[in-house]
Amino acid sequence: MRFAVWTIACVAAVAAAPVNAQDSAAALRQDIQTLRQTLDQMERRLQAIESGKPPPTQTRIAAPAVPGTMDLPAAPPAALAAQAQVPGMGQAILPQRDSVADPSTAASRPDSAAGPTDPELKGFFAIPNTDTLIRIGGYAKLDAIADARAAGDQEQFITSSIPVGSAHRDVANFTLHAKQTRFSFEARRPTTHGNLRFYLENDFFGSSDSYQFRLRHAYGQLGNTYAGYGYSTFMDADSLPDTLDFAGPGGAGYLLVAGIHHSFAMGKGNTLTVAAEDPDTQLSNPAAGIMPVDQLPDVTVTARMERDWGHLQLGAVARSLGYDGDAGDGRRVAGGLQLSGSAAVGEQDLLLFGMLGGKGLARYTADLTGSGMDAVVTADGRLQALSLYGGFVGYTHYWSPLWRSNLIYGQLTSGRNAALAADAFRQSRYGVFNLLWSPAPSWTMGMELLYGQLEEQSGQRGDTMRLQGSLQYNFIK
Repeated sequence: MRFAVWTIACVAAVAAAPVNAQDSAAALRQDIQTLRQTLDQMERRLQAIESGKPPPTQTRIAAPAVPGTMDLPAAPPAALAAQAQVPGMGQAILPQRDSVADPSTAASRPDSAAGPTDPELKGFFAIPNTDTLIRIGGYAKLDAIADARAAGDQEQFITSSIPVGSAHRDVANFTLHAKQTRFSFEARRPTTHGNLRFYLENDFFGSSDSYQFRLRHAYGQLGNTYAGYGYSTFMDADSLPDTLDFAGPGGAGYLLVAGIHHSFAMGKGNTLTVAAEDPDTQLSNPAAGIMPVDQLPDVTVTARMERDWGHLQLGAVARSLGYDGDAGDGRRVAGGLQLSGSAAVGEQDLLLFGMLGGKGLARYTADLTGSGMDAVVTADGRLQALSLYGGFVGYTHYWSPLWRSNLIYGQLTSGRNAALAADAFRQSRYGVFNLLWSPAPSWTMGMELLYGQLEEQSGQRGDTMRLQGSLQYNFIK
């Protein structure tokens, strides 16, 4: 092998020799010195290989210039990419996990750090002559859905939409769609004020009857200051369970909203986040002449603790609900709390949970956002914030590096109120069991069995079962 090294060095010397007879002696001496340094490096690497030790890191040395040739980089493109440092590349504290919908990737984090589903921030590449790195991501996902009876929403399993007492509620249905397919664009760069991150994400759930492009996230974050559109600070993306169903448990906190927030570091793994978010008073069946009024932003405060076993998050939201009508107006302060988290159980299991409760909190839940269940105007003109409480628990088990299963239960309950209509929401239950297979990092397929039940204020109930199969291809994984 030593003879081969010397042979290569000699060939390199001949190839690099000047072809112009007028080259100066100084230039020739520089070329010889460069070749000697290259030969010394090759000798050290050979000795390391023969001794069984890892070869030392190779220093980049400029190749001797040859008249009439182009200057080429000393390291190949792959080596250059490996040397690129992604801003915010700090080690993720939370235990690594897999997720079909992968909500953790889009979540805002202090200093734009990596999350548990993307700890290595793979797929970034540099824009030449800048400090900016970009990544194009997302996935293509096909869902095959079979309902034993009417489920209301044929593409997402939203338990609050299950028909109750309908003449066609016993009709089975089959749906095939790819609306969860999404695209994302991300840019990161370091600045003197911290890491800058820009994130944009869309899917095709913008319409119930067509594939309308819908905005999911569009925000910028500099250091610990976030501004734009995306997850509410009140919700906890890292606690959401791994389901093929797009909606997830109805008792989970979930809201996409415009807002601004800032996080304060409270020691390693601990943060406090304060946010102001776009308000939206949602009234239940308001009478003619009554319109919701928003005069102040929703304010949230979230305390979070991250450890290598998992995390805990306590979020609080305060809201100013109001209405204006022909016969008068009304105002009400409302809000609630959510405790959520995750915990590793051994080396192959993960526990996820969330519990929430309060008044005027429907907008911040997966099941009832947009339902009008924040408040109701009584017959005498008083504005009542509706009570709501619920939660979910999920358990993930990894059968092997390629196979995993999730068992999930969720429930959401609203208090009885005489001012509500008889068919208004009272309670929902959500149950899931799935089996997922990921034979390659960018390919996931699986089957999922779902059960949902809805109870109305009148006490009537409706339920259904759904079988869902999915095939997903991730662009970057």
